[in-house]
Amino acid sequence: MMDQNQQDYLKGLNPPQREAVLQTEGPVMIVAGAGSGKTRVLTYRIAHMIASGIDPFNILALTFTNKAAKEMRKRIETVVGAEARNIWMGTFHSIFAKILRFEADKLGYPSNFTIYDTDDAKSLIKTIVKEMKLDDKVYKPNVVLNRISAAKNGLITYKMYASADELTSYDSVSGRPHIAKIYEKYAERCFRAGAMDFDDLLLKTFELFTRHIDVLNKYQHKFKYVMVDEYQDTNHCQYMIVKKLAAVNENICVVGDDAQSIYSFRGATIRNILNFEQDYPDLKVFKLEQNYRSTQTIVNAAGSIIANNKEQLEKKVWTDNHLGEKIKVIRAVSDNEEGRLIAQSIFEEKMKKQLDNKEFAILYRTNAQSRSLEEALRKLNLPYRIYGGLSFYQRKEIKDLIAYMRLTVNHKDEESLKRIINYPARGIGKTTLDKVQLHAAENGISWWEVVANAEMFPNLSSAKTKLKDFAIKIRSFATMLETKDAYDMAMHIAKSTNLLKSLYDDKTVEGISRYENVVELLNGIKEFVENDTNELEKSLGIYLQDIALITDADKDDGSEDKVSLMTIHSAKGLEFPYVYISGMEENLFPSQMSTGSRKELEEERRLFYVGMTRAEQKLTLSYANSRFRFGQLLPCEPSRFITEILDDFIELDKKAFEHASEQRSESGFHRFANRNKPKPNFGNKYGKSNQSVGRTAKLPPAIQNFEPEDTSAIKVGDVVEHQRFGRGKVAIVDGESGNKKATIEFEQFGKKQLVLKFAKLRFVRS
Repeated sequence: MMDQNQQDYLKGLNPPQREAVLQTEGPVMIVAGAGSGKTRVLTYRIAHMIASGIDPFNILALTFTNKAAKEMRKRIETVVGAEARNIWMGTFHSIFAKILRFEADKLGYPSNFTIYDTDDAKSLIKTIVKEMKLDDKVYKPNVVLNRISAAKNGLITYKMYASADELTSYDSVSGRPHIAKIYEKYAERCFRAGAMDFDDLLLKTFELFTRHIDVLNKYQHKFKYVMVDEYQDTNHCQYMIVKKLAAVNENICVVGDDAQSIYSFRGATIRNILNFEQDYPDLKVFKLEQNYRSTQTIVNAAGSIIANNKEQLEKKVWTDNHLGEKIKVIRAVSDNEEGRLIAQSIFEEKMKKQLDNKEFAILYRTNAQSRSLEEALRKLNLPYRIYGGLSFYQRKEIKDLIAYMRLTVNHKDEESLKRIINYPARGIGKTTLDKVQLHAAENGISWWEVVANAEMFPNLSSAKTKLKDFAIKIRSFATMLETKDAYDMAMHIAKSTNLLKSLYDDKTVEGISRYENVVELLNGIKEFVENDTNELEKSLGIYLQDIALITDADKDDGSEDKVSLMTIHSAKGLEFPYVYISGMEENLFPSQMSTGSRKELEEERRLFYVGMTRAEQKLTLSYANSRFRFGQLLPCEPSRFITEILDDFIELDKKAFEHASEQRSESGFHRFANRNKPKPNFGNKYGKSNQSVGRTAKLPPAIQNFEPEDTSAIKVGDVVEHQRFGRGKVAIVDGESGNKKATIEFEQFGKKQLVLKFAKLRFVRS
């Protein structure tokens, strides 16, 4: 039974919050509007479960940032004590990485597998493209990685990708017919190197649970209660894993806000939250509609915006906060003047109200917009911080030391080996590395196996001593892993490799900065080791996993007194007293790429809603009449989103907008807005539209206003329609549930085999 102190936390909750906290059994969905106290409800719900006698070891709580998980765990601990440390709580990637550490051998991976970051993945793709003698201007690492990533998030392995006509057809039309082969080689090289990228942490967990029912059964009975935060941001892979884990007990609670679903470009699908009730018919729904963050004006204005979306869960967000100021609109002649006017406004507000810099945030649609804003802030001596810039862990000197640590833990880590085999310089040049690469490829072995056995390869004889010495050094580090903690290992490696000394000896400004960065990294490792919550996990391997999964949001503690500059995507989950949203112009916000379909336009509107609801006290919007884009000064029109805000909540120059609206109509804006852009069906916006495909046959224009249907009940003989392939008749249906495929004889394109969950078809009814 709970004592009186344990029940006190329930008194501070409003009725819907309290009901959500007390409902611990069965399927639950908490629809949490912006600023509605979602974190408090999540925290107290878990605390209440533990206080009611549920074993914290049986609770799985999945979040989207480590920072959120740590804050929640700390709050829970204040209610129930040290038991909170026993909850399995963290991001999808960190929790699944932990599971994979225990079970990796079942998939043929070492338990100390390396986690490749985006740079590692791009480097490997670049190597593969070069080996295949493909044009690296066509097969850009970023483009290829995005396609592979989207495929993995859709549970498409490289084997499935190669047999999916729709995906390979799109690749051909886009002038990149070898994507499937690159994906295959990329997957094989990662496996050979004992490495997984971020998407593999999800895909391999799904494979583990699908191929090893005993393992799935173990975790289904271990995690009797599953909670998922920010459910609207989950992709298909995450959805399927969570569904599998909750299948036995069905004690699943998802928390989210469909109005804040803004990550379709990462594979997230709003359908997961909109259709949640279909998976659990006895679902209990609780709506948190009271906003505690923003003024009435901001809440009502945001509500008037999101009301324009058709696809949404019904809710009415409201607040008891004071009315507040109307939303101000800044109209500038150019983007440079826009930056100046925003900086001037911040300076005046700061002086007039004696505010700190950190109370202000400037949000924008794209990172490129920050230039004029930065210049203006610097001129007024307003310190600022840009989110999404070069991460501390992406700096060269940091990646160099981490590469040594990664190679020590996993000798097969090809990307780390390439990075530091000749740093600091030890006379192992490019010619030698090319030979190592060739031998590894010819023999189907890792680079490490070639380096460690250089004497077995005749044309490496001249460099065999240097290669052998390098291998001996790395092996000597590895012998200490069992006896030394992460800090002692890192310090020993930094000194023994002369990496620390070479940086210390460089007395240039840049050199001193690099040395200080490495010292800061070592300080961070010391802090990790001394952290009481890591009692049993102080090894170098666990530390490397921790930092591999860190995000910008995890690193920010909000202590610096600086104006925050960031994209609206980066601002999600944050709040500031004073918010400026810049670049409110057509084809910038909403993005030009989003105006061709209702689905994409509604996501842009949700993005604007997220930006608006970051503001607590005052919201300011700005737009420019002209802006430099692609090296040219182009005329701009104010965004349609500004005019969607009801008049009661905004200070607006109506004449300017009426004039812009007339010009928009005259210029054929609406015809442009409906122009089609071919896209592959990953379930998310993906890849570039193809304007010129050379000699490859183009697909016909897509069908206008195409609305796909649920085709899970499709059968042989059905007549269907595809947005790009047109009408066809179903010839074969095979596979089960999520992997069901249909072979369709299209009138214009012949037979195509499509994976139904990605195909986007509709039935043709006579």
